Amino acid sequence: MSALAIDLRSTAGFLVADAKGRVVGRVECPMYGTSPEMPDALSVRSGWLARRRRLVPAESIEQIDDGSKVIGLRVERESIRTFL
Repeated sequence: MSALAIDLRSTAGFLVADAKGRVVGRVECPMYGTSPEMPDALSVRSGWLARRRRLVPAESIEQIDDGSKVIGLRVERESIRTFL
């Protein structure tokens, strides 16, 4: 599945797991960068009171399971950038 085929607009609340199956966090919202119509990254919060968020680019997403509401990544948790 290519990054262009993934629709990130309806993924708020999904759990995000890295390549090893470890939970990275929960999707807070899609983020728009290059185009105002299609998001190209996700803001993922790691905990309920966590201030830092992780920026998950669409290219790092392996699959999205709508049934279980889990997003699987191709990369490990340590390689994902954080921001405030």
